Amino acid sequence: MSRNRLLSGSAIIACIASISAQACAQAARDFDIPPGVLAESLNAFATQSNQQIFFAGDLVAGRRADGLRGRLVPSEALNRLLRGSGLTWSQPRDGVIYLRRAAESAQTGEAATDLEDVVVTGTLLKRSGDLASPVLVLDRDALDRRGAGTVAEAVIDLPQNYAGSGTPIVQMASSDRQGSNAVNATGVNLRGLGPASTLTLVNGRRLAGTGFRGEFGDISALPSGAVERVEILLDGASALYGADAVAGVVNVIMRRGFDGQETRARVSAARGGAEDVILSHLAGRSWSSGSAYLSWEYQNTNGLSSLDRPYTATGDLRAFGGTDHRVVYASPGNILGYDPAAGAYVAQYAIRPNASGAAQGPADFVAGVANLQSLTEGIDLLPDLERNSLYGRLRQGVGDRLELTADARYSRRDYAFEAGPGIGVFVVTAANPFFVSPAGAPAHILGYSFSEDLGRPRQSGRSESLGLTAGATYDLTSEWSLDAYVALAREKGDLSVRGRVHTGFLAEALGNAVDDPATAYRAAADGYFNPFGDGRANGRAVLDFIGSGYNEAHDRSRATSVNILAQGPVLHLPSGDLSLALGAQVREERFDTRTLSFISTASPSASVTPRAERRIGAVFAEARLPLVGPDQARPGLRSLEFSVAGRFEDYDDFGTTTNPKVGVVWSPASDLALRASWGTSFRAASLPQIHDASALSLTSLPRGDGTTVLALYQYGGNPDLKPETAETLTLGFDYRPRGRLTLSGNVFETDFTDRIAQPATENLAGVLTDPALAPFVTRVSPGTNAADLALVQSYISRPDFPFGSLYPATSYGAIVDGRWVNTGSVRVRGVDLSGALPLSLGRDGIVLDASASYILDYDSQTTPSAAVREVIGLIGYPVRLRSRLGGAWTRGDLGADLHWNHVAAYEDRLGVGIDAWNTVDLQMRWSPASGALTGIQLALSVQNLFDADPPFYDAPSGFGFDPGQASLLGRTVALQLIRRW
Repeated sequence: MSRNRLLSGSAIIACIASISAQACAQAARDFDIPPGVLAESLNAFATQSNQQIFFAGDLVAGRRADGLRGRLVPSEALNRLLRGSGLTWSQPRDGVIYLRRAAESAQTGEAATDLEDVVVTGTLLKRSGDLASPVLVLDRDALDRRGAGTVAEAVIDLPQNYAGSGTPIVQMASSDRQGSNAVNATGVNLRGLGPASTLTLVNGRRLAGTGFRGEFGDISALPSGAVERVEILLDGASALYGADAVAGVVNVIMRRGFDGQETRARVSAARGGAEDVILSHLAGRSWSSGSAYLSWEYQNTNGLSSLDRPYTATGDLRAFGGTDHRVVYASPGNILGYDPAAGAYVAQYAIRPNASGAAQGPADFVAGVANLQSLTEGIDLLPDLERNSLYGRLRQGVGDRLELTADARYSRRDYAFEAGPGIGVFVVTAANPFFVSPAGAPAHILGYSFSEDLGRPRQSGRSESLGLTAGATYDLTSEWSLDAYVALAREKGDLSVRGRVHTGFLAEALGNAVDDPATAYRAAADGYFNPFGDGRANGRAVLDFIGSGYNEAHDRSRATSVNILAQGPVLHLPSGDLSLALGAQVREERFDTRTLSFISTASPSASVTPRAERRIGAVFAEARLPLVGPDQARPGLRSLEFSVAGRFEDYDDFGTTTNPKVGVVWSPASDLALRASWGTSFRAASLPQIHDASALSLTSLPRGDGTTVLALYQYGGNPDLKPETAETLTLGFDYRPRGRLTLSGNVFETDFTDRIAQPATENLAGVLTDPALAPFVTRVSPGTNAADLALVQSYISRPDFPFGSLYPATSYGAIVDGRWVNTGSVRVRGVDLSGALPLSLGRDGIVLDASASYILDYDSQTTPSAAVREVIGLIGYPVRLRSRLGGAWTRGDLGADLHWNHVAAYEDRLGVGIDAWNTVDLQMRWSPASGALTGIQLALSVQNLFDADPPFYDAPSGFGFDPGQASLLGRTVALQLIRRW
């Protein structure tokens, strides 16, 4: 890809590419462009002439234009704007203009340049004309104007994305239905079909999968300063790119080259914390036959605790109109008794320690009440984070026909946060010297939280991402080229949780088990654990002993590929060239996991999942046939073009798949382009989804009546999984009259079948109340039914159950099957709309813009036998409407953007409404075009200007907001300085 920048005003503001445009040499138009910064003048020219202009940001930095007014042929208008700038232009196809230094053109002997490397996402052909599929483009300038700190933040805020899965906040708030984001990565989730259904590319190359299933690409691992633009294809594209391109494709295009240096510094802060510092530097050099550059970016972010927001602090949401989500696992604890009618343990006595810090007699208990505590009180909702990212690129021409390229990227992200405290239900007997009973009983069952004794476990981790690519482009003829590259991508994820309760050591310290000779701890000498206290009753030796548990996990994901593509015209027709692209690919994927657990066994227990791998071979092709060109134009038929693509893939683990795609672009008039595309896509199961061994855990589930039940949760892989398949239909238009108003729209429908999912996991909070999930739930009553007791005992005695006897067998009320299966289907239909209206008011340039995504239907069938449900506007799914409306203002060196963001109202699973969320973002910029400060850009950004709290949601986690649709940060102020050297 080129380092050029797409600076069409309509493309920047409306985020729409692949539009119908007229050639620069066509009929005269009315221009009104005031004097000012050259970049802004080119922006206005692009809008008023309906052109796309590609150029590097450093190319125009510090340059000004004299402006122009009057009716001119676009080519003459552009020549006047560039007069005296030392820049020239070329136009390799209608509606696309490329700028470069005139001196470079003279040195290379080229006619300015061609766009051989400007490849639009959504096609294999380099010179492709208009596309039948919609593509959003965020160029470097648009990314900076959005006020986000990273490319990842800008992309996940797009109206077409649903941020309820694959982001750090939803993972830490326990609301991610996918639940695999163990390393705080950021994935894109177009249309809410899951991050695994959106393919993420860098320069058209695949990333290795991240998380403990390796199922989505981490867009946050890239140095944002080296990004030229981001292209988002809003259409299925497996015919072009293979697996995972179901909802769409996100292609991050890095700069092709850079001359000079650029330094960026950004600091931001929100109320209560989340301070963020980003520093980056880019240095490069271009010469007549190539270029090279290196970019480095550093980020340091302070975490944000749940205690920093009132609606996440305590778990008691009654003051906000919700319910009390606190539980009986508290500190001080409670004496529990099993209630057969409720099917759960309930508090019989609350322990109320006296001044000594512990209960010492019956007077220190209160009957019929409970000490309550949130399971998530005091945990972090955003982690402490430190990231270093590097990206380098080398390009060298050899002779007139061969160009060699190589690029490398590396990112290391270290993070840490406070996790939820250890809790437990355990028996205490008179064998414990601190035992006391309010009723003279010989033993009691206690519900207890270790939060005051041990604090909260500290989870830390590291994510490393590496990508290497080497490629070559050879011009076979003046029209045909051959592209080949080899690519390696690797992801490493490591996490560790320290300070966990070791259940075996706890039993020993309670006096429930004899001293283990393998440990140095002796209860009689070092002290018994006193569970009747308030956190002050136990000495350091006993706390260090029972709190010595830990977990570690180490995931490794790798993808390698060899690719070759030939393309060029097959026939020169009166209507244009019949172009063809033919390619082949061999790809290999690997994934392996190693865990280390020390929470119940006498010594650390290691588990190594055998390396899972697959090999894929693919052949693919694309052809574009212009049926009507400019020379055949007639009223109602200015142009007509047909495209067809197909890809055949052979997986060595599940077989073959073939996916076609067809498209039509029809321009009935010079101002209007109509387009349509249809195709099929697929997603193969990730390697862990197939090969993971069965595992067992536990969870607490709401029963629908305000109580909870302890449940066994079984999960693991399924070797019989089939690929997911999808069929996508998209219809669209681009209306760009000779006036200044531009409009673009798309109607889309995606039918997704054989979905690979964990239905019970995706709605774990509702698994006991949702009739569609009944096949995945076994209800048990081990306290009253001997068969149920035996069944539960068979599960908790398994060696892979990490909690051992932490809870008695009679504590459990359900067994949930959360393993991977091919489930039912999803159908999503919706409309995307965008528009822009540029205005010139004297010296002021104004662009009003709007973009929105409206979901008409989101029909979900959990299993093939379940009823089809409409889930649009339901918690855990996209809302019906997301939109962004505002405008940009420029005058000379100054600029400002003001935008209103809207998220429509929706409902929770009980039918309770969740209000709409409206926020306002503001950015003010200063970029002097002359004088000693030329090359500096200073921007002050304020997101959520009026500090609007997220709408209240009575979440089962006890957090009073939905992180998938709103941010808990509140007003966030950022100052960014960019200096080009």
